[in-house]
Amino acid sequence: MHELIRDITLSILFAWVLGLLAHFFRQPLILAYLIAGFLIGPFGTGLVKSQESISIISELGLIFMLFMIGLEIDLKKIVRAGRVILFAAGGQLVGGCVLGFLFFVGIGLPMGAGGFDALYLCIACALSSTVIIVKVLYEKRELDTLPGRITLGVLVLQDIFAILFLAVQPSLGNLQVGVILLSIGRVGVLVATAMILSRYVLPRLFHQIARRPELILLGALAWCFLIGEIAEKLHLSREMGSLVAGVSLSTFPYALDVTAKVTTLRDFFITLFFVALGMTIPIPNMSVIGLALMIAAFAVVSRVVTTFAPLYLMKQGLRASLLPAINLAQISEFSLVVIQTGVAAGHIQTRTASAASFAFVILAVLSTFVMMRSDQITRLAIGPLKRIGIRDLDHDHAAEAGHDGGRGDARRIVILGFFRAASALLSEIERQNPLLLDQISVVDFNPNVFRTLADRGLHVIYGDISNVDTLLHAGVGKAEIIILSVPDSLLKGANNEKLVRHVRTLNPTAKIVSTADLLSDVDDLYAAGADYVTVTRLSDAHELFTVIEAADAGLLDDKRAEMDVRLSERSEVLP
Repeated sequence: MHELIRDITLSILFAWVLGLLAHFFRQPLILAYLIAGFLIGPFGTGLVKSQESISIISELGLIFMLFMIGLEIDLKKIVRAGRVILFAAGGQLVGGCVLGFLFFVGIGLPMGAGGFDALYLCIACALSSTVIIVKVLYEKRELDTLPGRITLGVLVLQDIFAILFLAVQPSLGNLQVGVILLSIGRVGVLVATAMILSRYVLPRLFHQIARRPELILLGALAWCFLIGEIAEKLHLSREMGSLVAGVSLSTFPYALDVTAKVTTLRDFFITLFFVALGMTIPIPNMSVIGLALMIAAFAVVSRVVTTFAPLYLMKQGLRASLLPAINLAQISEFSLVVIQTGVAAGHIQTRTASAASFAFVILAVLSTFVMMRSDQITRLAIGPLKRIGIRDLDHDHAAEAGHDGGRGDARRIVILGFFRAASALLSEIERQNPLLLDQISVVDFNPNVFRTLADRGLHVIYGDISNVDTLLHAGVGKAEIIILSVPDSLLKGANNEKLVRHVRTLNPTAKIVSTADLLSDVDDLYAAGADYVTVTRLSDAHELFTVIEAADAGLLDDKRAEMDVRLSERSEVLP
């Protein structure tokens, strides 16, 4: 016991020190934890030698990690997932697994007779890293963009796929229909038990202790380990049970409260899991490094093929098809979980598991770098793709526009970029002066915006507003009023100041209306050539002040009724 405490102390200390270095060098923390584990493990300095300690630390971390993954799976969002996300996720998972199986069997990895290396690797390579993707997209403010939403939707469905695999994983050594059906039946019993208890018993208990944070935390942990033990009795794994425990709480009224209180404990045990995983990684030989590079290369190529193709076939355009493929091009931390369950069950060789861990490390570093530059990479890729005959959404419009590039069909008012402010503007014009819509042209590269505006009969051009050719094609040179309504935080490849300068060069006489995120940006935009600059925080402040006045006067219900009427009159492109 004292040895276990000492080993945990070393694990946390080294994880913290390496984590600080990773933070300063802007590298994934998971990478730091794996390196910390390797350094103190049997293959490094040997500070931690006890296999029992490594096993206990790893299992505890894995249980908590899967519990939190389950908590963050929103079943309602999966039910509401759009056709595009479902089709993209299905194509990526099925295509990735089929290609992976053929590839890994083709390079000679075992499949059958007790060895399932090829199967585990094809599953592992079909999953992408939620931790890395969400972190980078959050930093880039792209979680709410169309490619961001598609990426997150695919990630959620990948987690569901991994859950299904973990359900049948214990039966891989005896692949008979009856055995697999029995395993699925056991999972059904486990899920039913968890759902019934979480639906009819837990709400009453948690309602009684809602004001006692320590009991909320203790209750969540008790639930996690209870369902884990039920899973163990059903000849499933505790890890599977903890995942089901989390999923059963994901739609629970207190799920947000539970998640907030368990997060700190989760981070502690997830750190332990990845440190323990690092302890199991041996010093690689050329064989392991070679296999790791093949796994990494396959993961990237297969992800691009199996993600880009279904999105492109769904007419999402080149950009919205390429960005999710780039975002998803790495191996998931969940993949390491799948691999470790295979090692524990004796289904996969240690060499293969080590290679998968190294592939994860390689892609964790490379994908973070590539995702931060995904817009530039996409711009560079679109040109060659068009030249080899892959059409974008602007192809039909360009064909109709003729040799003048569309400039002969220029509108008097051009809106460059289309987000919520532009959506609200069009709705307001539609309500107050619908004849003005015929004089408006919108330029944007969101395929949903392109199709919706075209269906409504508005003039819309599919293109990147940071590209001068797009501005020429949009007829900016002949427009009288040019509106830039997208804030800098959402623009890709440019900012409002640069766009104003480009537009002013192309059209010296147009009235240019731009928007400013910061008050300090206003003077810069006027200096760049803007005729008027909107600052949305001012209109928001005025609206909030009128709400406070209404509340003080006891008229808040009237104010809300007025807003409800205004909302009911609107039919916006972006809700």
